[in-house]
Amino acid sequence: MPLVVFTPSGLSTEVPVGTVVLDAARQLGVDIDSVCGGRGICGRCQITPSTGSFPKWGIDARDASLSAPGDTEVNYRGKRPLDLGNRLSCSTSVLSDAVIDVPASSQVHRQVVRKSVDLTGVLVDPSVTLHFVELGPNDDGIAASQLLIDGLLAQHRITVAVDGRILPTIVSALSKEKGDATIAVQHIAGGLVAIGAWPGFVDALYGMAVDIGSTTIAGHLCDLSTGDVVASGGRMNPQIRFGEDLMSRVSYVMMNPGGAAELTKSVRTALDELAGELCAEAGIGRDAVLDCVFVGNPVMHHLLMGFDPVPLGQSPFTLATASALHGKATDLDLDLPFASFYVGPCIAGHVGADTTAAMLAEGPHRGAAWQLLVDVGTNAEIVLGHAGASFAASSPTGPAFEGAQLVSGQRATAGAIERVRIDPLTLEPSFRVIGSDLWSTQPGFAESVEKTGVTGICGSGIIEVVAEMYLSGICDSEGVISSEAATRSAHVIQEGRTYTYVLWSEDDRNIVVTQNDVRQIQLAKAALRAGIDLLIEHAGGPVVTDIRLAGAFGAHIDPLHAMVLGLVPDAPLDGVRSVGNAAGGGAVRALLSASLRTELEAAAIAVTKIETATEPRFQELFVAAMAFPHATAAHPHLETLVSLPPRSSASADGGRRGRRARPTNSSAPSISPEESP
Repeated sequence: MPLVVFTPSGLSTEVPVGTVVLDAARQLGVDIDSVCGGRGICGRCQITPSTGSFPKWGIDARDASLSAPGDTEVNYRGKRPLDLGNRLSCSTSVLSDAVIDVPASSQVHRQVVRKSVDLTGVLVDPSVTLHFVELGPNDDGIAASQLLIDGLLAQHRITVAVDGRILPTIVSALSKEKGDATIAVQHIAGGLVAIGAWPGFVDALYGMAVDIGSTTIAGHLCDLSTGDVVASGGRMNPQIRFGEDLMSRVSYVMMNPGGAAELTKSVRTALDELAGELCAEAGIGRDAVLDCVFVGNPVMHHLLMGFDPVPLGQSPFTLATASALHGKATDLDLDLPFASFYVGPCIAGHVGADTTAAMLAEGPHRGAAWQLLVDVGTNAEIVLGHAGASFAASSPTGPAFEGAQLVSGQRATAGAIERVRIDPLTLEPSFRVIGSDLWSTQPGFAESVEKTGVTGICGSGIIEVVAEMYLSGICDSEGVISSEAATRSAHVIQEGRTYTYVLWSEDDRNIVVTQNDVRQIQLAKAALRAGIDLLIEHAGGPVVTDIRLAGAFGAHIDPLHAMVLGLVPDAPLDGVRSVGNAAGGGAVRALLSASLRTELEAAAIAVTKIETATEPRFQELFVAAMAFPHATAAHPHLETLVSLPPRSSASADGGRRGRRARPTNSSAPSISPEESP
């Protein structure tokens, strides 16, 4: 039977030949909207077939993998247009192995791109400034460009070169009685260039800063005069349909001729659409955007610029360039006629401009004390530093922290479980979902989730549920779900030779954490922790008490549960904190301040790069980090907050019970009344 894989969820199943795609999606629980119930009327169930070779799933997908458009699609005239390349899932059948992307517009529970920006202490010093000049009358027939150069020199005492794109506007201004115009001037490569022009007086200029993540793209439109963020937006990275993680996308490029161009086009199109949305939200024209800052991991960096990403997929992971890049936004196929772009510097083959931007936001290279900055994502970037030295590495955590490859895992959308507590005596769970402020055990919960339902477990919920399973004795320190726990609670069920924890059950549908799910989380957290421990060793073994969790996912990790899992080293609880989208914040800072761009580039050069893939100690550290919280590290701070279950071996039955300790001092964590389940 054909194998059909749905992205971005990663859910897959084998179906009989001729199975309607919408039916296969419903069978798997894939989130596809269909108001008309599959009649081909509403156009809400659109899908995007993916073609090419997908080694991850062993699929060679072609146009013939799905049935040809029939009368319903050919004659479709619904209110929602059928986008180019899309199909109606209710009218398309599976003929052979297929990879099918469900775009955000077709999802009932759309991705929540929860990225914010902190601009505390930023001194606004943009690379672009506005200058009003009086150009006319031009009685001597002087060339428009020279007239502009002379006017800026005489009236503002600056010498500029002129970008040819603005000459039509200057000529238009000269045709008017006053012949005045507002000129945008940018510092480029040590000189000044006139890059934008408008007839008459204009006093507002804007810039766009974008963090291009492998999963989400988050952008901010800023007033470059005031530093105010006037619009923010985000969307799923459309490259997900080519692979959930970075190496899958590199593999797609290697296996499919023209694959790199396809990936580049998809991300540039998404950026252009995002720019349009931000401009519309702010009520400005695209010509008012004068500067763009883009940051992202090296694979995103290379695909945005049109560089071949294949060298990043194999040792020695060679970058095309580590330097900051400049150019015109139109060179990146963005409809921003006057805008320039700046792409931040990278550090190493898997430590990119998003990491240097996060450094700019959080400053691990500035302070006297050691700071550990961790951007948790499908590829975790880690920086350890102080004013005297800084070290950086990446760890291949994979997509498990974002819900992929887990039975009930999903991305952060309305209805996803994001907070979990498990009673250590009864093993009864309580949880909260995105979109409701109530815990599942509180009155009114069912009514509060009536529209969204309880749909799965997102990243922050996965961290909490596995940590709670360990603290309550459902699984042991080696991650083995206990057979003894099954005798204590109906929530622990046997499935073959292993056990599963049932977090939620409704209408014959279970939301569960399986033994394999726990293993996936262990592998991801061990990769991250081994990278952290490797940096600490290279730094000489400092005690780190300032740990910052960054990224869209890192921003929602509970610090206590992160330490229970051993995701981060033991530290005072108030020393572990979430800092939101540090990469996005750094991108905005670089947009608003030319001097901060200089700091950014200097900090990137000064970092000592550690390549985990070639470090002989990495595997040993990885094995030790598989245990909860850790096989060998001490946990003096954590042990004042919770009672950790006794250590156990992988072969022992993990039925020991551990209870959450009461707070032992005023600084210990407690659940406030409004958060209590």
